[in-house]
Amino acid sequence: MAQLTVELRRPIGVLLTRRGQVQEVIVGTDLTLSSTTLTLFRTGARSLRGLRFIRTQVHDQPLNQEVLTDLAFLRLDLIGLLSITEDGRLGNLYVAHLLAPNSTGQLFNVLKAVPFHNLTMRFDQFIEELEADLQQARAHYAVESGKESAILVSASVKSRSEQEERLAELAELATSVDVTVVDRVVQRTSDGHQRYLLGSGKMKDVLIQTLHRGADMVIFDQTLSPAQLRAITEMTDIKVIDRTQLILDIFARRAHSREGKVQVELAQLRYLLPRLSGKGAQLSRLGGGIGTRGPGETKLETDRRRVRDRITHLERELTQFGRQQDQRRSRRSRHGLPIVSLVGYTNAGKSTLLNVLTNSQVSAQNRLFETLDTTSRRLRFPEDREVIITDTVGFIRDLPPELVGAFRTTLEELREADLLLHVVDGSAVDIDIQITAVIAILDELQLNGIPRLLVFNKCDQISPSHIEVLCRRYGAIGISALQPATLRPLLAQLEAHVRTLPIGGQPTAGLPELDDAPVLASRR
Repeated sequence: MAQLTVELRRPIGVLLTRRGQVQEVIVGTDLTLSSTTLTLFRTGARSLRGLRFIRTQVHDQPLNQEVLTDLAFLRLDLIGLLSITEDGRLGNLYVAHLLAPNSTGQLFNVLKAVPFHNLTMRFDQFIEELEADLQQARAHYAVESGKESAILVSASVKSRSEQEERLAELAELATSVDVTVVDRVVQRTSDGHQRYLLGSGKMKDVLIQTLHRGADMVIFDQTLSPAQLRAITEMTDIKVIDRTQLILDIFARRAHSREGKVQVELAQLRYLLPRLSGKGAQLSRLGGGIGTRGPGETKLETDRRRVRDRITHLERELTQFGRQQDQRRSRRSRHGLPIVSLVGYTNAGKSTLLNVLTNSQVSAQNRLFETLDTTSRRLRFPEDREVIITDTVGFIRDLPPELVGAFRTTLEELREADLLLHVVDGSAVDIDIQITAVIAILDELQLNGIPRLLVFNKCDQISPSHIEVLCRRYGAIGISALQPATLRPLLAQLEAHVRTLPIGGQPTAGLPELDDAPVLASRR
């Protein structure tokens, strides 16, 4: 290596396996691993790559930040620079290696430079001790068994406080699917980096921290374009997803009915289609033609065609669901029952309120997007007037357009409502943002012509004076769905609104999809 370095006047590096075999020879200062090496020696959030890199240098210089960044980013066992004199003799060897996660946050250890011939390090003993340290640190910093962990990232023109609010909501979304958040990164950018959303240097820092903290994935608060997602995934083996993918995953876990599952799958495929890309030789081979050469579809084109065919099939199925919903709505219309629909931000307590009002047992856990399927129940007032109370999927700011499109059939239920009961979490820190987000979605669905009644829920979690200020400011009613006594003003408003509607026939049967309605006279 020394002789070749002098002859070529360029640095030469060797990438060695733990058995001492040469995996790659790299000429120059750029440490870029081939796709073959990346495939054979994959790294993860909790492991080293199993390779060490030794490179010569013509001038006697210590390890710089760029070399140390490569060490951390590529998760190498060790990296060393070997100085070569003008006449080809071996000089000092500069060595650095990664450290296990620690309380100081230090990423690597740079050893004192020693003349090459005075080197006493035994690599096999060194790597055994380093792996033992890593194992011990993993046990100390381990996430609960079976859970994935993530670092959250926000990069936008918004202020730091706004981004931190959004990351707090993103953390709730992650927690609702059993993902442990180990860190949050906020970067204010002018207009977002076109290739990585962040700058390439900052992106590397985030990935290095992800590896060092032992996280399994990076979750971006912003939706990544297909090009950005492709560029980032080419940099690392770490799983990278965005807010839209996270929400789609939550919906996929929570959908129970056939209609809900179809809507979620459709949204996932619409999101996936523009992001399908060939990665690796197996996707570039031709899937048709003799011997896989000649005319024919590529594997990528075949995948895209299959996705499009599946989307078409699901859209037909949703159309059929829409016809069935129209039939149900037609039956209700014949009976003349007024409809009150619960709308609001996710986890505002809509399902809990439905349960209390109608004595139902709808699932109402304290987590985001617990309800995906539309639920309808009957509510009977003391004067023997009845209304239908419907509960559907909650909203969220910047609701992915794929979801709005896929769930349009479900949200069409709201179009038949005589009154929209807009339920808001009164204890939320960003009430204005949540209200604005819900109104924006209602406007997008062209539902702004339906009367709305604003209700602040969870008022048992805030002071009475604050409740009074909120209700006066927004012209709303304050309740706690967990305290039935607080529902009297709301029931009075509902009954007053029902009185203004034309009186239709009062059904006694014929609505099997609805539970029996409880009489609420005792709550008046």
